[in-house]
Amino acid sequence: MRVHTLTLAAAGAALLAPTTLPAAVHTNEPARYEGSVRAADLLARVQGCTPVSNGNYRSDAGSRADIPVCGTEEAVYWTADMDIDCDGQAGPRCNASTDPYFADTTAYQQSDGRQLDAERLPFIVVPIASSIWNYRDYGIRGGSVAAVVYKDRVQYAVVGDTGPRDIIGEASYATADALGINPDPHGGGTASGVTYIVFKNSKVSPIEDHAAAVEEGERLAKQFVGEGIGRAGAVDGG
Repeated sequence: MRVHTLTLAAAGAALLAPTTLPAAVHTNEPARYEGSVRAADLLARVQGCTPVSNGNYRSDAGSRADIPVCGTEEAVYWTADMDIDCDGQAGPRCNASTDPYFADTTAYQQSDGRQLDAERLPFIVVPIASSIWNYRDYGIRGGSVAAVVYKDRVQYAVVGDTGPRDIIGEASYATADALGINPDPHGGGTASGVTYIVFKNSKVSPIEDHAAAVEEGERLAKQFVGEGIGRAGAVDGG
């Protein structure tokens, strides 16, 4: 979790930074699609909002609280920015030198007791349980499966960390990197346009098994989109 204490001007400048790190820093291969469910189909399924939160969240400290958590029978979801979570195991890209908010712990741990590896494991951050919204009441916990959608990309991830009680919109370095978002913990991220869909009562164990998260995420996403087709008659096939 990162506590956001930047001024609005500095935060805005950071979020508007280029979406690709210099080659000397960012050497990973381009993100690959992880399944057959299209971003457009998932987004069509979450048009509109039935709020399940008791009020709204902020995207950053000091910003307007205008982001509700929405829900269906199968999932909860929200559309927000993406801040970069680099907490957990220290590595060449996530450490106290690269991230001014670095913490060496995550809310949930690997099966071997070590903290999560934000550089390698796609995970998202949920706000700590509060009067605004308690994620546990909706079958969400560490290891729950999420589909994170940005533009035309879908990245499957797990719930791996918790954040401030009134801020939403954060994911690990690995999640951002796979979505083509600048993953730099100091100045990266994106200001808007990220949809987080978390499937209720889902769980990957061990939490660090990303292949299992992809398999389960794809299965749940297919069901989620298919049920939308059944109710609406069709999903946009554009």
